[in-house]
Amino acid sequence: MNTVSGDLLQLAVDGHFDVIIHGCNCQCQMGKGIALAIKRRFPEAYAADCRTAKGDVAKLGTISVAEVDRGGDVLYVVNGYTQFHWRGNGVKADYAAIRSVMKTVRATFAGKRIGYPGIGAGLAGGDWDVIRTIIEEELAGEDHAYVEYVA
Repeated sequence: MNTVSGDLLQLAVDGHFDVIIHGCNCQCQMGKGIALAIKRRFPEAYAADCRTAKGDVAKLGTISVAEVDRGGDVLYVVNGYTQFHWRGNGVKADYAAIRSVMKTVRATFAGKRIGYPGIGAGLAGGDWDVIRTIIEEELAGEDHAYVEYVA
């Protein structure tokens, strides 16, 4: 896993990635953290999320995808359903769902440059060491990078 410092969204707009992934809940809420930033910067991603069934536990481990075209440059924004809800304390990240999301990303976007934040390790409360291992296993051989946020 490569680690890059910066702003994932700006790096994506600047052409460093073909695909960016972030973790979402299954409630069609992109109200905090990087999900909110994505909702504001790439409303197409929120629209893709809203086309899924709100509150459907079957979404866990799946993805929705927005194709974002900015002047001929195409970026794919992947909403990875890695947690069911956002309420309460404790770990909300679902490690099996993160694994499933990464498997699907690999199958769908093999050969693309993939960037992501600390999926599931922020507001979802997951253990980044566990999540990092899952990502490394599922995206092995792909060009992917964890972007550690620096404004």
